[in-house]
Amino acid sequence: MTDPLLPPAQTVVKDGAAYVRDLAERVVSTGLEAFVGALVLSAPFDLSMWHNAAVAGAAAGASLLKGIAARVRDVPNSASLAKGV
Repeated sequence: MTDPLLPPAQTVVKDGAAYVRDLAERVVSTGLEAFVGALVLSAPFDLSMWHNAAVAGAAAGASLLKGIAARVRDVPNSASLAKGV
């Protein structure tokens, strides 16, 4: 017997997998972008490579938290804060 209010289990799993892929892509790309940006700024501000890595890690962590908050806020299978995405 199926419940008309619940989607099939395969749909839920596929949507959850899509969310994880979306969030992972956003976190990794944010970390890489922050690391490259920090490398560009390391010479003028005399930062070490480890400071650059810490900046990139903090940016990636913030991206992860934003993606988790987006899942709770609006669309449960999207890591975007934009409505309807």
